[in-house]
Amino acid sequence: MHSHHLLLEEPIRMASILEPSKPSFFPAMTKIVGTLGPKSRSVETISKCLEAGMSVARFDFSWGDIEFHQESLENLRIAMKSTKKPCAVLLDTIGPELQVVNKTESPIYLEEETLVTLTPNQEKEATSNLLPINFSGLSKAVKTGDTIFIGQYLFTGSETTSVWLEVNEVKGEDVVCLIKNSATLSGSLFTLNVSQIRIDVPTLTDKDKEVISTWGMRNNIDFLSLSYTRRAEDIRQAREYLSKLGDLNQTQIFAKIENSEGLTNFDEILEEADGIILSRGTLGIDLPPEKVFLFQKQAVFKCNMAGKPAVITRVVDSMTDNLRPTRAEATDVANAVLDGSDAIILGAETLRGLYPVDTISTVGKICAESEKVFNQDLFFKTTVKHVGEPMSHMESIASSAVRAAIKVKASVIICFTSSGRASRLIAKYRPTMPVISVVIPRLKTNQLRWTLTGSFEARQSLIVRGLFPMLADPRHPAESTSATNDSILKIALDHGKASGMVKPHDRVVVCQKVGDDSLVKIIELEG
Repeated sequence: MHSHHLLLEEPIRMASILEPSKPSFFPAMTKIVGTLGPKSRSVETISKCLEAGMSVARFDFSWGDIEFHQESLENLRIAMKSTKKPCAVLLDTIGPELQVVNKTESPIYLEEETLVTLTPNQEKEATSNLLPINFSGLSKAVKTGDTIFIGQYLFTGSETTSVWLEVNEVKGEDVVCLIKNSATLSGSLFTLNVSQIRIDVPTLTDKDKEVISTWGMRNNIDFLSLSYTRRAEDIRQAREYLSKLGDLNQTQIFAKIENSEGLTNFDEILEEADGIILSRGTLGIDLPPEKVFLFQKQAVFKCNMAGKPAVITRVVDSMTDNLRPTRAEATDVANAVLDGSDAIILGAETLRGLYPVDTISTVGKICAESEKVFNQDLFFKTTVKHVGEPMSHMESIASSAVRAAIKVKASVIICFTSSGRASRLIAKYRPTMPVISVVIPRLKTNQLRWTLTGSFEARQSLIVRGLFPMLADPRHPAESTSATNDSILKIALDHGKASGMVKPHDRVVVCQKVGDDSLVKIIELEG
């Protein structure tokens, strides 16, 4: 993977581009989050998704009930067992999402330059000139001239399934709008977005709390994706809520940035969140098209420097119905990787798309190719410069491990960790080789019972670029004699050999703690 590293800044032989890529055990270092839905929830399909490179499963509660998602999760567990591939669970909240309610589910044709009324009266039937919505405060939030966007399922930007409206007048609780383009809305659910207007609805709604306290708690979710995060306080409130729900105090919260308010407060949100999801579909409505790339590059850079995962959405929309992405989409995925993204979320593409497995496989291949030309040297120098001096003890060890691994052309870095922090810091410096994160479980008590930590920490590294977790035997303490560390190291190396990451005569860099000392050592394997 790392030995054929190229740089886009240097000329390469053009014919070499046509040479087939060498197969590697990992489809890519960049992680893929797949959304499980009607087209991707059978044990057979999920197994193929895991084999193709999915490492996090997203459960989108914008639609589908708790029973539906529980059945999908049970199937995921069976698939994980049969494929022996780990997978983390991400719960995506609904948040303050405004929706058009179409009880009959019959298609609604909206004609350009005609009027349509948005009403909070959900008893009424959806027609070409009347659309019931799930929010009674719209008339107070908008004014004449404001832009409203309605999209099918997710914001596709396709002018045949999405419609732009301009507010014409406000009549009591109703909002009368002028239709700006002809479109057909089909299905039961369409999301409604008002451009650059604050909707006064809590970020964590009562419905979200109900899902988290039942389904989320029962299944010990690894990640909570907080939809429509608008300020740091949203994260603090969500964290306080999770802290009262047993083991969910270990759940990581990812802020989903979806509008201009989240963008404006990005720095304070990043400080509070465990990671960031750039919801480019909804953001693309609040931002002019020519500004979207600028926000993406800046946001990913800030996440990289903070050492927090940056996740990108909406990359290969056309693969929902097609076997191949467009040229623009293929380039977009590559640019997301070159920008420094940790993971890519596939939404409609796997949820209701016709080719969920092919989509994951295609995105994985594009990521892997992009990683080969990622300028690690420049990235490393930028990160070190940004961290400044004096470096913290752990930051210094992590950056030294990466530098050593690159200098000796190591095939992997093995990091012993109990909290997962040490391996995440190594990944922050974007080594060109995989990092095996050996998570050593810790025993903890709440005065009533003893429990082992470790499984959360291991699964949560499945969204971080380049990190591949392995849960060690709990009988081996994290900080101990060199003898116990050597036995875990042997298991880690055996795991590396079995997976094809490590071969005879390879060099391996090991990062571990012995007593109070942190060590970085280089091992040369025997033949």
